[in-house]
Amino acid sequence: MSSEMIIVMVTVLLMLIGLIFEITRPDLIVLGTLFLFILMGFVSPEQALAGFSNPGMLTIALLFIVAKVFENSGLIERYMKRFLEKSNTSTSALARIVVPISGVSAFLNNTPIVVTLTPIIQNWATKHNLSPSKFLIPLSYAAIMGGTVTLMGTSTNLVIHGLLLDFNTSGLSFFQLALVGIPVTLVGLLYLIFFAPKRLPNHPSLKARMNENTKDYLSELIVLSDFPYINRTVEDAGLRNLEGIYLIEIIRKAEKISPVTRKTLLQEGDRLIFTGKIGTMANLQKRKGLQFDTGTDLTLDDLKNGKTKLQEIVISHQSTLTGKTIKANRFRNVYDAAVIAVHRNNERVKGKVGDIAPKAGDVLLLIAGEEFEKKSNEQHDFYVTSHMDSQPFHESESKGWWALAILGVMILLVTFQVLSIFKAMALTVGLFLITNMITIKEAKSALQFQVLLLIASAIGIGNVIIETGTAKWMANQLISHLAPLGTLAILLAIYILTNIFTELITNNAAAVIMFPIAFEVAKDANIEPIGMAIMVAMAASASFLSPIGYQTNLIVYGPGGYKFKDYTLTGLPLTIIAMVITVGIVYFQFA
Repeated sequence: MSSEMIIVMVTVLLMLIGLIFEITRPDLIVLGTLFLFILMGFVSPEQALAGFSNPGMLTIALLFIVAKVFENSGLIERYMKRFLEKSNTSTSALARIVVPISGVSAFLNNTPIVVTLTPIIQNWATKHNLSPSKFLIPLSYAAIMGGTVTLMGTSTNLVIHGLLLDFNTSGLSFFQLALVGIPVTLVGLLYLIFFAPKRLPNHPSLKARMNENTKDYLSELIVLSDFPYINRTVEDAGLRNLEGIYLIEIIRKAEKISPVTRKTLLQEGDRLIFTGKIGTMANLQKRKGLQFDTGTDLTLDDLKNGKTKLQEIVISHQSTLTGKTIKANRFRNVYDAAVIAVHRNNERVKGKVGDIAPKAGDVLLLIAGEEFEKKSNEQHDFYVTSHMDSQPFHESESKGWWALAILGVMILLVTFQVLSIFKAMALTVGLFLITNMITIKEAKSALQFQVLLLIASAIGIGNVIIETGTAKWMANQLISHLAPLGTLAILLAIYILTNIFTELITNNAAAVIMFPIAFEVAKDANIEPIGMAIMVAMAASASFLSPIGYQTNLIVYGPGGYKFKDYTLTGLPLTIIAMVITVGIVYFQFA
């Protein structure tokens, strides 16, 4: 082993540790590692940055825009509501959720689907006195499995396709992954419908638990006539930057003022609603003209009115909010929303709300103003997992059906190899823009640049692993140690290693790092490279053991009131099912 290989492996290991412990945003960690390799001269700038022109990565960018059209249309949302209302039992409801969602996810980005359906399922379950936790993990798992059926089902498949093209192969055909994806999905759905409910918890939703303990979140002060700052601003009164507590709303007779700004005027009789370290409220009631109301009967729902709403959000992996406090992020100004509470790993984060630095997976409960929906749609810092108003029914549904027809034609052209997947999606987006199904501004906002940066940078890391001979050396070591046990042992090792990576560092990064090694193993072990590519794609997508490996798992984590172990307990059988079917098919078809 050369010193160059040692440096590459140590640097990649440090990168993985950074990703696991979330030192900063994943895309920045991987991009920083890539530039370090360029500076060390291990790879040319052209090879390192080749990922930015990779067909798979560019196709993913186009699919973000395609998904946005369907997200705006509300088709899936409306028809899922109708499906659920026809359910008489929890088993029937579960089947009506997971079966269609697995089918839709084969052709559309599963992340917006899960984001859209999470509040619908929460509301339906609450209405029928059922726990949302019985349905949300199956929703995520069904979306993941459906994405393994086609080339466009998940970004991981397109990343692998793009890497195959870089290796001078023909890449994956549109339904080639179905060889493994369909059996895994069918058996997985049977497990989710008939066996998973016994392993799933019966947790109330986070919002329900917060409503039960409102006094732990909210406290109230009343402005009396002798308050010296009547008709003066919140900032003048010294209520803006308090130690440990946060003024989120003012109730003035029938009016509710939220979010509260530094320029909001105070009046006699105002009810000041605070959240944070409620124990520190005693200091405030010492101020002349403020009275602490210990008998407040407010609930969380009392905070909303026609202009403001309660919103529940989940911080995304690619969020720019991580690493800085809520106050430093200027959350109120940027999103027109006040943060009531932050939950991490299903537990409330103690302390002053403004001083909390969000992490990926954190659930934030907000009082959102009129501009929140518009401002949140322009960002990709979080997923909104509570209901938001959609477009008028007739207009958006009509666009949705036309968009579906165009996409269907393009899929047929790709299936019969008339067009490549990239050309078909480019033409689809072009038609959407020409027919005004999506505006240029909406298309631009749909592009998740942090995700694309992560994928492109990870492809560059993969090129470093190849060019330095590290992939070849690791493949030789793997084969030399496992060859006596047979080809099946080699396939199992690649699958398990990829699957472990995806649980720790997200699916796309795992796929890109493992693919060069798996490709070298395939050549040396006389396994068809296309079979190995299918297996890596499946292993990278089959994230069922933790909430952090796949974005849809992260989305339902807080809303379902789950604990980390709930994913492991429910997902372990599904992980074994996916591994046995995938490795078995690849072994008999390609080895």
